[in-house]
Amino acid sequence: MSMLSRRMQILIDEERYERLAAESRRRKVSVAEVIRESIDIALPPRWSDRVTAGAAILAAESMDVPASIADLKTELDELRGRRG
Repeated sequence: MSMLSRRMQILIDEERYERLAAESRRRKVSVAEVIRESIDIALPPRWSDRVTAGAAILAAESMDVPASIADLKTELDELRGRRG
């Protein structure tokens, strides 16, 4: 997450404030955090950034995948150091 560097002051009505305050209490975060997350949902980052990320994933080299779920679980456990 980027460093916070801009301060804003806005006026809102009581009903909106109560919704923000209730959500911040429910999630145990600040009202400001609820507002920042709401902005991110309503105004997501530029589409081109997502397209670039998707293209990078699709351009990645292919890799072998275990033939069964059990083999996949064993491989993941080994990678996590839980040999058994």
